[in-house]
Order: sequence, then structure tokens, then C-alpha cells
Amino acid sequence: MTTIRMRAVTLGVAALALGGCSTVQTPSKDDPWEGFNRTVYTFNDKVDTYALKPVAQGYVKVTPQPVRDSVTNFFANIGDVYNAANNFLQLKIADGVEDIMRIVINTVFGLGGLFDVATLAKLPKHNQDFGLTLGHYGVPPGPYLVLPLFGPSTVRDGVALVPNYFINPLTYVDPAALSWGLYGLNVVSTRANLLGASDLLEGAAIDKYSFIRNAYLQRRRYLLSDGRASDNNLPDYGDGAPLPKYDDTDEGAAPGAAAGAAVPASGAVRAATPNAASMAPASPNGETTAPATLEGPAGAAAPVGASETTVPGDQMIPPARIGFPSMLRLH
Repeated sequence: MTTIRMRAVTLGVAALALGGCSTVQTPSKDDPWEGFNRTVYTFNDKVDTYALKPVAQGYVKVTPQPVRDSVTNFFANIGDVYNAANNFLQLKIADGVEDIMRIVINTVFGLGGLFDVATLAKLPKHNQDFGLTLGHYGVPPGPYLVLPLFGPSTVRDGVALVPNYFINPLTYVDPAALSWGLYGLNVVSTRANLLGASDLLEGAAIDKYSFIRNAYLQRRRYLLSDGRASDNNLPDYGDGAPLPKYDDTDEGAAPGAAAGAAVPASGAVRAATPNAASMAPASPNGETTAPATLEGPAGAAAPVGASETTVPGDQMIPPARIGFPSMLRLH
């Protein structure tokens, strides 16, 4: 029976590989295997739509919120074990000690981790795994990779799934049926916590695949930098596109009013200074009119309710942290 199952899994993966061989005309640098990845993503999405999401919805419907919170806290407490292990592997001793303190406090005073007492005690929770440990020591992430059932990853993070499995305490629970049952409950609980995010994604994202890929890669860079802003977190403006200029101007002069100042071509910029009223032209009846509005080449004024300075939409920086649904991501 085991041999038959292994053959079925092998044939399934082979079929996915053959189906994903369609090439993409302009693959990105981070996603050279986009054709294969999109095929696996479609498979994962179907499994989620027809199996995992309905189970998670049923779990939410029959399980009270306090019980669901306790289940989430229980698995989060177990997750602190491999958070601590990877922090020590990265020689982040202070963070590792905090993780150990979280485990002790939540296990003893939180009734086995059912209640998150450590957060109330102002002990921060960290997010670590073996993929971040490899990245900490300079191992490059490699191309973006979508794994069957496991969801978004990279070559480095995919390899790190094996050490993550052996670091996870659930792996050593006996009997094996109980261990896999806990793994399954963790998956359902995680998917239930992401129901709102997935519904938002359904309505907001034009291309869900690209949105999830960019969000995953950006979050991994964020975690690898310990939450510090870096050049990797900024969007690529291209070699020929100038960065927006936010330099302070002389007090009493509106930005862009100086000689040679240019207005961005893609959008309107409206600027107001503390003494802008004194600079406004007077109307025939002696009243002072509102400050002038600088318009783009299309002659469109700034939208109603816009801020004093409206940055063109193609120069907005996306948020650093975005939640996204994942199939069997256990951390």
C-alpha cells in the first residue's frame, strides 16, 4: 500500500512538472521558473478551495473563538521552541533567551501554552526558521519556488523544510497518529486565521500569483534584516527614472515655485506653505483667493481630499508586512 501511494505521489509531481514546462515570455529575475510555479500554484489553489478552506470554515463555525485562540496559542508556544533553536544557531543569544523565557512562562502559567501570558509580560515573539538561519550566514535564497501543498518558498527555504521538520517538537510526539493529528490541527487552525486575509486577497488582487510571490519575497527579506529598512525593501525605480525629490525649500516659497523646479509628469502636486495666503493673488473685490494648484500636463487638479503632497501612484512603497494564505506553512 505504501509503495502504491509513493508511486501515485511521484506520478502526480511528474505530471505537475510536465504541465509547468510552459515558458513565460518575460520571467522576472526572482522567478525564472514562473511557468512551473504557476501550475503548482493552480493545483494548490484548487486543493485550498475545495478541501482546506471548507474545513477551516467549518472549524470556525463549530469552534468558539476562545477555544480557537487557545489552539493558536498552543501551537505558537511550540513554535517558540524552533524560534529559540534558530536564534541560538544565529548566535542571537538575547533573542534565544527571550524565547526560552516565553516557553517557560506560557507553559507554566499559561496552562501548557493555551494562554499567551508571555506577551502580557512584554516578552516579544520572534519569527525564525532554518531558512532564515541559512540566510543569516550568507546562503542566497535562489529562485522563487512554489511547492505542492506547502505553497510559496525559495530554493533555500524549500531545503530548510527538512531541518524545520526535525526541529519541530510535534515530530517526536508518540504515537505517530497523534503527531500527524496535531500537524493537521495546526494546518486547519492556521488556515482559519487566514480566512479574512484570503477573502481580501480575492477581491483586491488582479493577479493573485504575483501578489503572493511579491509579498512572500518581501516579507522574507524583512525577516532576514530583523525588521530593519534596507535597500532590498525599496521598489526598483529603474536606471532612467529619477527618485522623487522631497528636499526642504526656503521658508515662504512653495515647492516647485523656484526657477527650474519641475513638476512630476505623472500626477498633480499641490503644495501649501505657512504664508501661502500672503502669496495668493487678490480678487477684484479685495479678497484673497486660495493657493494656486499645480497641475500635470493633462490639466487634472489634485483629487478632493488628497494630502498636501500627492506622490504619483507608481512611486508608492508597498507595506513591509502583508499576510497571505499558505497551504502547509507550519511556522
